[in-house]
Amino acid sequence: QVQLDESGGGLVQAGGSLRLSCAVSGRTLSTTVIGWFRQAPGKEREFVGRINWRSAATYYADSVKGRFTISRNDAKNTVDLQMNSLTPEDTAVYYCAAGRFSRTTPRLYDYWGQGTQVTVSS
Repeated sequence: QVQLDESGGGLVQAGGSLRLSCAVSGRTLSTTVIGWFRQAPGKEREFVGRINWRSAATYYADSVKGRFTISRNDAKNTVDLQMNSLTPEDTAVYYCAAGRFSRTTPRLYDYWGQGTQVTVSS
């Protein structure tokens, strides 16, 4: 079992920044990737980006490329999502997930956090 716990969500004005953290614990030996996803009301869960658990290689959705950065904090055992230049379209519940394959499809991830709300006001 892998436990994931997101934090750092909140309300921010358009153009602002937020930093989310995903605390990772448990049996992570089979974990290859930590992904970030988001889900807005009435929409499907959407891939945001991912980081390879060992190599720290990253990959982003086109909608966030150049604005969002995923990094690994080994001291805290967290995977962080730095979000800059936020727009109202970024408003969603943000989730981190652990998986064995570097994919963008939510159903291919094995473990999920509870999510954290990000609201961007115009």
